[in-house]
Amino acid sequence: MIIFRILSTIIFILILPFIYVARAIKGKFIYGWKEKFGIFCPPELEGNVIMFHGVSVGEVIALENLIKKTKEIFPEVKIVVTTGTKTGQDIARKKYTDIADFITYFPFDVPFCVSKFLDKINPKIVFIAETEIWPNFASLCASRGIKLYIINGRISDSTYNLYKTARLFFKYILKFYTGIYTQSEIDNNKMLYLGSNPETTKVMGNLKFDIKKVESDFNLAQNNYRVILAGSTHHEENEIILRSFKNLKKKFSDIKLLIAPRHMNRVEQIKEISKKLELKYGLRSNDDKFTDFDVIILDTLGELSKIYTICHFAFIGGSFNKTGGHNPLEATVFGKPTITGPSIHNFRDIYGLLDRCDAGKIVKTPDELETYMQKLLYDEEFYQKACKDCYTVFEDQKGALDFVIEIIKNNL
Repeated sequence: MIIFRILSTIIFILILPFIYVARAIKGKFIYGWKEKFGIFCPPELEGNVIMFHGVSVGEVIALENLIKKTKEIFPEVKIVVTTGTKTGQDIARKKYTDIADFITYFPFDVPFCVSKFLDKINPKIVFIAETEIWPNFASLCASRGIKLYIINGRISDSTYNLYKTARLFFKYILKFYTGIYTQSEIDNNKMLYLGSNPETTKVMGNLKFDIKKVESDFNLAQNNYRVILAGSTHHEENEIILRSFKNLKKKFSDIKLLIAPRHMNRVEQIKEISKKLELKYGLRSNDDKFTDFDVIILDTLGELSKIYTICHFAFIGGSFNKTGGHNPLEATVFGKPTITGPSIHNFRDIYGLLDRCDAGKIVKTPDELETYMQKLLYDEEFYQKACKDCYTVFEDQKGALDFVIEIIKNNL
């Protein structure tokens, strides 16, 4: 390990100027570079410090309920949150400023950066969300007696195939981890093949599934209507979903559409498209009902997560552009099947689990979207199976948050 530390330091020093110049030319600067070098002044962090690391947006979001629960159960501990990207940092500061005692960047994985970082933070426990394997960080944590865990672990096929080429190296590095806890048996078996300790490598489930139903008493005069809910739609998606609904309305007279734009400035666009398609629309803010309208626009804030309970199935937006999708679990938790477009990188792991059964469907084109919506409407047996699969997925994944809380209890 000493040789690796020396080599990694030399290589880092040699290539950093080239990386910096290359990124600067592209306008992609290294954000938080001082912090990544260990140059920062944290607040007083006396007592037990628990560090949570999520490299970017998806991982930071996945940690939300766990961090909040940790602060609730262990109010005396100091919480440090780190990220690797600027977007992750922005989300962390938005979500955890009032919870975490300190938010910063994860250090460059070279000995002098990691050592300076650990000297200042001095964590008792470190949780790395999903799968980031940093050899120097892992070995230095082990040498200091810091408990280091991978939680919510997952490893993509492409990454796995790459890691397999250096299996002996990873087998050596993985011994520095106190525990590796994965989302699924598939991920677990991949980590075991790479050389993780079978006694400390286990399936914990997915933290993102630890959400609660937000019960509601909405009354949109549904009667016997089947409501299609299009949630968190973006600019291009409003016309896609409205046109699909218009076509399906010709075949299924009992359907209605509830459309919830991601941004309220798109309400006027939805009105215009509805007029063009000769769809009669109402507004949630006016307390309009489906008895009088084909489409109701959710033009109010803070209600979407509650209103999924009334839908037949849901389309989740942000997936036919480069947004990367939005969380489908707010619908799935109510046993409502979801459909999404191809852009899902923010929630790829969740959509993967839903798409393996019939709880969710990833479609590539607007035509595929309409075809699958039609299937959910005419094939009642298939629809009921899809609803059942929603509950099955949650049942299989529940308990991940309590799993990690138990680790904290055992280490404090």
